[in-house]
Amino acid sequence: MDLILWRHAEAEDAGPGMTDLERALTAKGQKQARRMGQWLNSQLPDSCRILSSPAVRTLQTVEALGRKFKIHTDLAPGADPADILKAVNWPGNKDSVLVVGHQPTLGQVASMLLTGDDLEWDIRKASAWWFAQRDPGDPMSVYLKAVMAADLVVK
Repeated sequence: MDLILWRHAEAEDAGPGMTDLERALTAKGQKQARRMGQWLNSQLPDSCRILSSPAVRTLQTVEALGRKFKIHTDLAPGADPADILKAVNWPGNKDSVLVVGHQPTLGQVASMLLTGDDLEWDIRKASAWWFAQRDPGDPMSVYLKAVMAADLVVK
Protein backbone atom coordinates (compact mmCIF):
# COMPACT_ATOMS: atom_id res chain seq x y z
CA MET A 1 0.00 0.00 0.00
CA ASP A 2 1.08 3.53 -0.75
CA LEU A 3 -0.33 6.31 1.41
CA ILE A 4 0.10 9.91 0.30
CA LEU A 5 -0.65 12.71 2.78
CA TRP A 6 -1.33 16.06 1.08
CA ARG A 7 -1.84 19.08 3.29
CA HIS A 8 -4.20 21.72 1.91
CA ALA A 9 -2.66 24.79 0.30
CA GLU A 10 -2.51 28.26 1.86
CA ALA A 11 -5.93 29.43 3.03
CA GLU A 12 -7.41 32.72 4.13
CA ASP A 13 -7.92 33.50 7.79
CA ALA A 14 -11.45 33.07 9.08
CA GLY A 15 -13.44 36.27 8.68
CA PRO A 16 -16.24 37.47 10.94
CA GLY A 17 -18.99 34.87 11.16
CA MET A 18 -16.99 32.37 9.11
CA THR A 19 -16.43 28.84 10.39
CA ASP A 20 -13.11 27.04 10.04
CA LEU A 21 -14.66 24.72 7.45
CA GLU A 22 -15.58 27.70 5.23
CA ARG A 23 -12.06 29.08 4.83
CA ALA A 24 -11.04 29.21 1.15
CA LEU A 25 -7.66 29.16 -0.56
CA THR A 26 -5.80 32.38 -1.18
CA ALA A 27 -4.54 33.20 -4.69
CA LYS A 28 -1.14 31.83 -3.60
CA GLY A 29 -2.88 28.70 -2.27
CA GLN A 30 -4.64 28.16 -5.60
CA LYS A 31 -1.28 28.33 -7.38
CA GLN A 32 0.26 25.92 -4.84
CA ALA A 33 -2.62 23.47 -5.30
CA ARG A 34 -2.29 23.57 -9.10
CA ARG A 35 1.45 22.93 -8.97
CA MET A 36 1.22 20.06 -6.52
CA GLY A 37 -1.85 18.67 -8.28
CA GLN A 38 0.06 18.51 -11.56
CA TRP A 39 3.00 16.74 -9.94
CA LEU A 40 0.81 14.26 -8.06
CA ASN A 41 -1.28 13.58 -11.15
CA SER A 42 1.89 12.64 -13.04
CA GLN A 43 2.98 10.26 -10.25
CA LEU A 44 -0.20 8.63 -8.92
CA PRO A 45 -1.51 5.39 -10.39
CA ASP A 46 -4.88 5.64 -12.13
CA SER A 47 -6.36 3.35 -9.47
CA CYS A 48 -5.43 5.68 -6.59
CA ARG A 49 -8.31 6.27 -4.17
CA ILE A 50 -8.59 9.93 -3.14
CA LEU A 51 -10.16 11.08 0.13
CA SER A 52 -10.63 14.68 1.20
CA SER A 53 -11.68 16.54 4.31
CA PRO A 54 -15.01 18.38 3.88
CA ALA A 55 -13.36 21.77 4.52
CA VAL A 56 -13.57 24.23 1.60
CA ARG A 57 -9.78 24.68 1.51
CA THR A 58 -9.16 20.94 1.14
CA LEU A 59 -11.85 20.60 -1.52
CA GLN A 60 -10.28 23.44 -3.50
CA THR A 61 -6.87 21.81 -3.07
CA VAL A 62 -7.97 18.36 -4.26
CA GLU A 63 -9.95 19.80 -7.18
CA ALA A 64 -6.63 20.99 -8.63
CA LEU A 65 -5.73 17.33 -9.10
CA GLY A 66 -8.51 16.92 -11.66
CA ARG A 67 -9.55 13.45 -10.48
CA LYS A 68 -12.61 12.00 -8.79
CA PHE A 69 -12.45 12.06 -5.01
CA LYS A 70 -14.59 11.22 -2.03
CA ILE A 71 -15.33 13.58 0.86
CA HIS A 72 -14.70 11.83 4.16
CA THR A 73 -15.95 13.52 7.35
CA ASP A 74 -13.38 11.65 9.48
CA LEU A 75 -10.69 13.79 7.80
CA ALA A 76 -12.09 17.14 9.01
CA PRO A 77 -9.93 19.54 11.06
CA GLY A 78 -9.16 18.08 14.47
CA ALA A 79 -9.43 14.48 13.26
CA ASP A 80 -7.73 11.79 15.26
CA PRO A 81 -4.73 10.23 13.46
CA ALA A 82 -6.10 6.74 14.17
CA ASP A 83 -9.34 7.68 12.37
CA ILE A 84 -7.38 8.60 9.26
CA LEU A 85 -5.51 5.29 9.27
CA LYS A 86 -8.84 3.49 9.73
CA ALA A 87 -10.45 5.47 6.87
CA VAL A 88 -7.70 4.40 4.47
CA ASN A 89 -7.60 0.81 5.81
CA TRP A 90 -3.93 1.05 6.77
CA PRO A 91 -1.97 -1.19 6.40
CA GLY A 92 -4.36 -3.71 4.84
CA ASN A 93 -5.34 -1.79 1.71
CA LYS A 94 -3.69 -3.04 -1.47
CA ASP A 95 -4.29 0.18 -3.43
CA SER A 96 -2.71 3.61 -3.22
CA VAL A 97 -4.65 6.17 -1.21
CA LEU A 98 -4.24 9.95 -1.25
CA VAL A 99 -5.55 11.87 1.78
CA VAL A 100 -6.06 15.64 1.58
CA GLY A 101 -6.25 17.03 5.08
CA HIS A 102 -4.98 19.25 7.85
CA GLN A 103 -2.33 19.89 10.46
CA PRO A 104 -1.62 18.76 13.08
CA THR A 105 -3.33 15.48 12.17
CA LEU A 106 -1.35 14.73 9.01
CA GLY A 107 1.93 15.31 10.83
CA GLN A 108 0.77 12.99 13.60
CA VAL A 109 -0.12 10.31 11.05
CA ALA A 110 3.33 10.68 9.45
CA SER A 111 5.06 10.27 12.80
CA MET A 112 2.92 7.23 13.67
CA LEU A 113 3.83 5.57 10.38
CA LEU A 114 7.57 6.07 10.79
CA THR A 115 8.07 5.92 14.55
CA GLY A 116 4.95 4.31 15.99
CA ASP A 117 4.45 7.40 18.18
CA ASP A 118 1.90 10.21 17.88
CA LEU A 119 4.33 13.15 17.62
CA GLU A 120 3.78 16.75 16.46
CA TRP A 121 5.51 16.74 13.07
CA ASP A 122 4.94 19.67 10.74
CA ILE A 123 3.83 19.13 7.16
CA ARG A 124 4.04 22.39 5.24
CA LYS A 125 1.03 23.79 3.42
CA ALA A 126 0.48 22.21 -0.02
CA SER A 127 3.18 19.59 0.65
CA ALA A 128 2.80 15.87 0.06
CA TRP A 129 4.45 13.04 1.98
CA TRP A 130 4.41 9.68 0.20
CA PHE A 131 4.69 6.51 2.29
CA ALA A 132 5.08 2.98 0.95
CA GLN A 133 5.43 -0.52 2.35
CA ARG A 134 8.15 -2.97 1.34
CA ASP A 135 5.97 -5.90 2.42
CA PRO A 136 2.20 -5.63 1.83
CA GLY A 137 0.24 -5.48 5.08
CA ASP A 138 3.36 -5.18 7.24
CA PRO A 139 3.30 -1.81 9.05
CA MET A 140 6.93 -2.35 10.12
CA SER A 141 8.10 -2.22 6.49
CA VAL A 142 7.00 1.40 5.96
CA TYR A 143 9.38 3.88 4.38
CA LEU A 144 9.13 7.48 3.23
CA LYS A 145 9.21 7.34 -0.57
CA ALA A 146 8.99 11.08 -1.31
CA VAL A 147 8.39 14.48 0.21
CA MET A 148 7.44 17.26 -2.17
CA ALA A 149 6.67 20.91 -1.50
CA ALA A 150 4.62 22.98 -3.94
CA ASP A 151 7.38 25.57 -4.26
CA LEU A 152 9.79 22.82 -5.40
CA VAL A 153 7.57 21.50 -8.17
CA VAL A 154 8.79 22.56 -11.60
CA LYS A 155 6.27 24.64 -13.53
